[in-house]
Amino acid sequence: MAEEKYNLKNPSVKRILQEFREAQSNPSDDFMSLPLEENIFEWQFAIRGPTGTEFDGGIYHGRIQLPAEYPFKPPSFMLLTPNGRFETQTKICLSISNHHPEHWQPSWSVRTALVALIAFMPTSPNGALGSLDYKKEERRVLAVKSREAAPRFGHS
Repeated sequence: MAEEKYNLKNPSVKRILQEFREAQSNPSDDFMSLPLEENIFEWQFAIRGPTGTEFDGGIYHGRIQLPAEYPFKPPSFMLLTPNGRFETQTKICLSISNHHPEHWQPSWSVRTALVALIAFMPTSPNGALGSLDYKKEERRVLAVKSREAAPRFGHS
């Protein structure tokens, strides 16, 4: 981790490094996430599709961008794996994302945001920005395909 590149007195940097250490010491069975070595404000993640849904068995990769004011301002989320619920390579609109800063709570973290993202997968998109409404059968096919393709982490 390139800690020496950052001002460790900066509250955002302190918080991000604390969350990274917690993710390392207390991993989840439902997701993993890591900040990029060259930029701790950008994280990569992989989430499992929620059990008992059409996403079950899928592994979905994405990116989280944390603002300089994190945790006082919300992150943005982007999925990179086709999934039938969220567009890929598009910042998605959720109550936990930068599209709705009025809902964001500074006590939330990358971990709680990923738990929420997983919970949002089987919900109705209701026309939200970055949402898709594929049929369950199509989402099941994409869940299987998601395990075949290597993740592509790009910059956009």
